[in-house]
Amino acid sequence: MTTVDPDEKRTDAAQPRPAAPRPLPLAVAVPVAVAAGLALLVAFPPYGVWPLAPVGVALLAAATHRRRLRAGAGLGFLTGVAFFAPLLAWTNLHTGLLPWVLLSLLQAGYLALLGAATAWVSPLVDRVRWCWAPLTGVLWVGQEALRDRTPFGGFPWGRLAFSQGDSPLLRLAALGGAPLVTFAVATAGGLLLAAGWRRWDVGRWRQTRWWLPVAGLTAGAVLLCTAGLLVPVGRGGGGATVTVAIVQGNVPRLGLDFNAQRQAVLNNHVDATLELAGQVAAGARPHPDLVVWPENASDIDPLRNPTAGARISQAADTIGAPILVGAVLLGPDAGQVRNAGILWRPGSGPDLDQLYVKRHPVPFAEYVPLRNIARMVSKQVDRVRTDFVAGSTPGVVRAGKVLLGDVICFEVAYDEVVRDTVTGGAQLLVVQTNNATFDADEARQQLAMVQLRAVEHGRPALMASTVGVSGFVAPDGRVSDATGFNTREVVVRQLALTGGRTLATRVGLWPEVVLAGLAVAALAAAAVLRRRQRVGPG
Repeated sequence: MTTVDPDEKRTDAAQPRPAAPRPLPLAVAVPVAVAAGLALLVAFPPYGVWPLAPVGVALLAAATHRRRLRAGAGLGFLTGVAFFAPLLAWTNLHTGLLPWVLLSLLQAGYLALLGAATAWVSPLVDRVRWCWAPLTGVLWVGQEALRDRTPFGGFPWGRLAFSQGDSPLLRLAALGGAPLVTFAVATAGGLLLAAGWRRWDVGRWRQTRWWLPVAGLTAGAVLLCTAGLLVPVGRGGGGATVTVAIVQGNVPRLGLDFNAQRQAVLNNHVDATLELAGQVAAGARPHPDLVVWPENASDIDPLRNPTAGARISQAADTIGAPILVGAVLLGPDAGQVRNAGILWRPGSGPDLDQLYVKRHPVPFAEYVPLRNIARMVSKQVDRVRTDFVAGSTPGVVRAGKVLLGDVICFEVAYDEVVRDTVTGGAQLLVVQTNNATFDADEARQQLAMVQLRAVEHGRPALMASTVGVSGFVAPDGRVSDATGFNTREVVVRQLALTGGRTLATRVGLWPEVVLAGLAVAALAAAAVLRRRQRVGPG
């Protein structure tokens, strides 16, 4: 990166004052901003090159540093489009281009705000050079805190923390959850930027030890990325174990009409469970204490349809274990539906006291806010014929000797939804999901979120999908028995239950509140500094 270092000390007092610092030339900044988005993209599954996340952060900050607000916002928007458009490409598989384009542009708008914020604090960074790295970190946390909540409850997909499934930084989730991991990734990017942002001049190379700050800051970024190895994870537990089976029954066809063939999805999961029961009886598989079916495994309300209920009872009675069934339930009032996980016990059927209703339905997918206005944009919204009703209580489900923390599909991306199950006593995190309307890339991105949640709360976790990817995750983030996509598979594993709470579970939202608050304080401090610079001395 070619620029002028405002912090360089003059060796001769008679020399004139250096020229005012300048941003990267626009012809350079534009491709750097696009490269930032692509680097961020490749850090996420299915690519998973996690070291590129700090690189992407550094490139975006370099492109926007010392620019006017409008230019910073435009460059941030370019980064956002280059990042989110391919990351969210799975949203256009079955609904057409418009929803994908609108969602990608909306998410890119938040990186435009980040670009403007980075440009705004440039005078602060130039004045206090050491703060560049942590300031980059808090701005990213502030941006994500806003994006995770707005509009209509937010859309946390693409948080920096979710790119670190195989990184040592993942362990920091046990201390401060996803916000702390995001802060660490972005701070590492800030260190890389500080190392590269200086005047590269051959004459100076010969006269100064230019490599010392570059090497020091780069080493700092590397050390920060490996610091997570010092955080102990996965060491809890009281010795109790539970054997769990995940049934991935598959669907007749992928897409929005995955359940168009009446009862076919349910029959697939029943038949796969009956096959498992046969293998257990033959001694080929251990007997499970719990069977988990994915979201929408019953494509018919089994509480209202006797045939559907009888089939699930057949599966539970034959396997001799309770089944956590993902089902779409009618009611409680006329014209309402609920996305639910319900425990189905052998011999007695559905246990209505162990019923979890999804608390965070997905806007424009499970319900349509402002339907009349949304219809003017796209009549695709009418494919959602009935709005899902949100549940009101955390997904804490008692299943025999284990207490489950059940979350459904995209809920795994929301910090509070998962944490509420752990503070409610959950020993095992369960994510029921239906990826039949998406693809394998989306499923792998979701599994990376499950990895973070397992480390964050020190709990074993699992993801059960209709079509894949399903699998188990240990409290240290390791994935086991991951299934293929668009296949019918059953995986069984013995899990060691854990108790107690991690620091992240205990402190809850406070790391995000503190870091986002520091971002606001930095913006305010930059405003004061800008005003003083305009007024001048005296």
